[in-house]
Amino acid sequence: MTEAGDLRKLRRELQRAQKRLKKYEKLYAETAAERDELRAERDRLQEQYDCIANSASWKITKPVRGTLDFFKRLSPLRTAAKVLRSLRWDGLRATARKIRQKLAERRRRRKRRHVDLSKIPMEQRVREECTCFDRSIKFSILVPLYNTPVPFLDEMIASVVGQTYSHWELCLADGSDDAHGEVCRAVTRWREKDPRILYRKLDRNLGISENTNACLDMATGEYIALFDHDDILHPSALFEMMQAICGQGADYVYTDEATFESPDIRKLITCHFKPDFAPDNLRANNYICHFSAFSREVLEKTGRFRREYDGSQDHDMILRLTANARNVVHIPKLLYFWRSHPKSVAMDISSKTYAIEAGKHAVQDNIRASGYQAKVESSRAFPTIYRIRYRLREEEPEKVSILIPNKNHVRTLRRCIQSVLQKTTYPNYEILIVDNGSDEPALSEYYRELQEHENIRVLHYDRPFNFSAINNYAAGQATGRYLVLLNNDIQIITPGWMEEMMMYVQREDVGAAGAMLYYPDRTIQHAGIVLGLGADRIAGHAFYRYPKGTIGYMGRACYAQDMSAVTAACMMVRAEVYREVGGMDESYPVAFNDVDFCLRIRRTGRLIVWTPFAEAYHYESRTRGRDDGTEARKARFREDCRRFAEQWKDVLEQGDPYYNPNFSLDASFEPK
Repeated sequence: MTEAGDLRKLRRELQRAQKRLKKYEKLYAETAAERDELRAERDRLQEQYDCIANSASWKITKPVRGTLDFFKRLSPLRTAAKVLRSLRWDGLRATARKIRQKLAERRRRRKRRHVDLSKIPMEQRVREECTCFDRSIKFSILVPLYNTPVPFLDEMIASVVGQTYSHWELCLADGSDDAHGEVCRAVTRWREKDPRILYRKLDRNLGISENTNACLDMATGEYIALFDHDDILHPSALFEMMQAICGQGADYVYTDEATFESPDIRKLITCHFKPDFAPDNLRANNYICHFSAFSREVLEKTGRFRREYDGSQDHDMILRLTANARNVVHIPKLLYFWRSHPKSVAMDISSKTYAIEAGKHAVQDNIRASGYQAKVESSRAFPTIYRIRYRLREEEPEKVSILIPNKNHVRTLRRCIQSVLQKTTYPNYEILIVDNGSDEPALSEYYRELQEHENIRVLHYDRPFNFSAINNYAAGQATGRYLVLLNNDIQIITPGWMEEMMMYVQREDVGAAGAMLYYPDRTIQHAGIVLGLGADRIAGHAFYRYPKGTIGYMGRACYAQDMSAVTAACMMVRAEVYREVGGMDESYPVAFNDVDFCLRIRRTGRLIVWTPFAEAYHYESRTRGRDDGTEARKARFREDCRRFAEQWKDVLEQGDPYYNPNFSLDASFEPK
C-alpha cells in the first residue's frame, strides 16, 4: 500500500509539473510574439521620428523651441526667491545642500519615471511559482469595497490574481450604494474566471471597520492580509511573505510601499522605506500601514476591527496586533503601490479629517494599555504624525543628576550651566561638574560662585582624560534616580527638556533617551545615531547638517522614535540601567563610547529613544578638540574604529534595524 501510495503521489506531481510546463511554453510563445510586435512597432516609430527630425521645418524652429524650453525650466524669479530665503534663514552650507538634494531627487525621479516597479521578469516569476515551502499557508486578503471605480478595481484584483504564490483567497465585502452596481458586475466577471475570489454584497454600507469585519467572516486562511480597494500589489508580495513566515517564523509581516500618481504606476510620488519594528515610531506614525499580514492566532488574541476608530482603523488594529505578535518581521522591499487620486488619503488627509482624531484616540488607548497615560497631538509635519506627551508617573519628582565633565573653558561651561538653570522646569535635580585637571584661574573663581547653589557640586578627577571613566566616576557620586550625561559645550534651548526625555526613560522598556542637537549655524548636529553610516561605516548622525526646522524623510525629524543609539553629549538614562550594564566602557576614552553604551543597553532588551522635543545647541568638541586634528588623535580614532568594528561585527553586518537598507550609508535617509 505504501509503494502504491507513493506511486500515486509521484504521478500527481508529474501531472502538475506537465501542466506547469505547458503553461510556461504557452507564455513563452506569447511573449515571443509580443516581442516581435514591439520590435515592429519600434521600427515604425523610429521611421516616423527620423522623418520629422530631418525635415526643414523642424530644423528652422529649433532656436524657438530651445528658448521656450529654457524659460520653462528656469522659472528664474521663483527659484531666486527660494534661494535667497534659504540663504537668509539657513546659511550658505545648508542652502547648497538643499540644492544638491533637489537636483539628486529630480534625477532619481526622472530615472524611475519610466520604470514599472510592479512587474517582474519571466525568469523570476517561473522561479517563484516553482518554489516549494515547508508549509502550505493560505492567505486571506481582505478588501472592503465602497463605490470603487471599476478601472481601479480591475487593477487591484489583477494584481492579486498575478501573485507568484497561488495559495490565497480574495475576500471582498461590497458596501457600495445602489448607484454603483457596476462594482458587483465587475467582480462577477472576475469570479467566473477565478474561484479564489469570494464576494459578499452588503445590505448597506457599515463603515470601513465593519465592512472589513464582513471580509473577515468570509476568511478561511491561516494568515490575514489587509489591502485597499484601489491599490496594487507587487507580484512577489505573498511569495516574500511566505519566505518571512517559513524562514523567520514571523506571525506579523509588513513591507515597504510606494505612492504613485494615478493612473500611471510608473509615476512614483514617494517611496516609503521603513524601519524594522519600532513601537515608538508606530505610536507616533502608522509607518507600517501597507502591506501587512498576520496569523489567525494573533488575530484571535487581538480581536476584530473597532468601528469607533473608523478612518484610523488600520492604525488601531496594527497597534493591537503587534502588541500580541511574537515576531514582527519587516521585508525591506517595495511590494505595495498606494494609488494617489483626488479622493484618496494618499492625496490629501483633509478628505478624511475624522481619521486624525481617531488616530489620536487609538494611540492613547495603546499607551493606556501599557500602563501609562499620555496626551496625543498632531505634529507640525503632518496631522496624523503625532507628538506624544507622556504623563510622568512619580507623584514626588525623583531626583535627576546631571553629569558634566569639564576642563578649563570657563565661558563654555558658564553658558552651559546658565542654560540649564534658566531652561530647566523640572524641580528636583543636581548638577555634578567633574573637573579634569583645569588650570585656569578664572575657572576657580567661577567654581566658587557656583557654591551658592545648593544643587551644584564640583568633583575632581585628576587622571588623564577619559570621557567614559569621568562619567563612571560621576555616576558613582550621583544621588539621583536618573542620570543626564551632558557635555560642557551644550546650551539648552527647550524649557522642559528634562521632562521630554524622562517621559520615555521612566518606562521599563526604555533604557536611554537622547535629544535634538544643533550647531550654532542652525543646522542639525544630532538626531539619533545610525549604525554603519558615514565614511568609516561605524556610526553616523541622522539628518546631519540638515537645516533646523526640517521635517526630514517621511516626517522622521518631527517625532520621537526608536534608534540604535543616541549621543552622550545629551543623554538621559536610569541610574539602575547605567549600573546594570556596567557604565561606559573605559576602553573607549573618546569615540564610540556612547554608541557602545547604547548597544549594551539594547542587549538587555530595552529601547533607545530619540526625541526632537528636547533641543539644545552643541558647540561640538570645544573642550578637547576634534578627533580629526593631530596625527595622534587620528591614530586614536582609527584604533577606536578598529576595536568597535571588531567588537560589534555581527551587529554592523546585520545593519541598523531602524535604518532601511535601501538608504545610502554615505548620507542619511537618501535612497541608494
